[in-house]
Amino acid sequence: MSDTVIQVEDLSKKYLLSHKQEGKFRYKTLRGAIANATKFVGSAFNLHNQREVNQTSEEFWALKDVSFEIKQGDKVGIIGRNGAGKSTLLKILSRITEPTKGKIQIKGRVASLLEVGTGFHPELTGRENIFLNGAILGMSKTEIQRKFDEIVAFAEVEKFLDTPVKRYSSGMYVRLAFAVAAHLEPEILIVDEVLAVGDAQFQKKCLGKMEDVGREGRTVLFVSHNMSTIQSLCSRCILLKKGQISTDDQSDLVIQHYLQDASVSNSFVRSPQKNGKPTIISGKLISAAKFEHTKIQIDLEIFTELNCNVALSLRLYDAMLIPVGYGEFGESQPNQLVELSPGLNTVSFHLPINQLALGSYFISLDLSLPWVEYLDRVESCLFFEVARPPHDDATQVLSQSWGFGCIDFPLEFV
Repeated sequence: MSDTVIQVEDLSKKYLLSHKQEGKFRYKTLRGAIANATKFVGSAFNLHNQREVNQTSEEFWALKDVSFEIKQGDKVGIIGRNGAGKSTLLKILSRITEPTKGKIQIKGRVASLLEVGTGFHPELTGRENIFLNGAILGMSKTEIQRKFDEIVAFAEVEKFLDTPVKRYSSGMYVRLAFAVAAHLEPEILIVDEVLAVGDAQFQKKCLGKMEDVGREGRTVLFVSHNMSTIQSLCSRCILLKKGQISTDDQSDLVIQHYLQDASVSNSFVRSPQKNGKPTIISGKLISAAKFEHTKIQIDLEIFTELNCNVALSLRLYDAMLIPVGYGEFGESQPNQLVELSPGLNTVSFHLPINQLALGSYFISLDLSLPWVEYLDRVESCLFFEVARPPHDDATQVLSQSWGFGCIDFPLEFV
């Protein structure tokens, strides 16, 4: 069709994972590393020594036989668990990575914002990178100059415009990168989860800009773990599972399918962030069966490299991802900030559920420096069901407005 801007047919991407095994055990110590290096040097002069190291490789298909098409003006969300192939797909569509097999046809200029550190030259200033990115997109100097002031104002980096971007914080970097990608009039805008970096106000501004891009008839591909954002921004959603398309349909239907599949376990485990900021690395619900109590207990493990006090907030959604309630330690109660020490920290608290109706619920969690920036966010990570009517004699929780008239839950440390 003439209005199709992205056509993907039988797309696959294979990686070879190498494994080295030396003897029965391997120790990751300085002494072991020196010993291994010595063996390696010796093996250059004695080929027989190379037999001591067994090197095997394993095929890993990040994507397998993926096919779809996207039309001009579509706003498409791409979701899935970690390792499902989302980022690999976007890198191929952005021509950063070559596919192993399959065919892609793209009509129009593509601007991508995939991860902090890509797209800009670190030695160049913010000003120079704006013009460089515009040139890469095929825009003339006059076209870039016409958008220049708008980009700078959106990114809020006027004071640092002539500073090399290698000196930018991650938040400044993402603000400028998004402003460039969204304002230089690409026909196709591809955005990964990088918008999680930065404060809530800027994230809201970015989402508003992506909505504007869609209304202008341009195409948006958006990867996020924030299901409510996907549902509000994207009319269509593609769910990837183990490198293949599991579902491709209306966003609300696909999100429900994803959450139901993800809710098999009432716990989660993640890896610390590469930027060293505090990370919620695991969480679980105590008594994760159908709840018959007025409170549930949530246990979290938070890893950090520094001493710091952070705000921990919880957002509660029903089965249709409609916000139901909110609870926090910190932002409105500075005396209840969560104190973290270097290493692994355990935080346990109660969530009152006596006002909830029968049904299924999803919990999302945030870590932040109050009124400064988000540190970490885990969307729809915990699931539970209320299988009893609300207790008539239970102490009622006072309701306060949370944008949608939601319940303000008073969380209690265990």
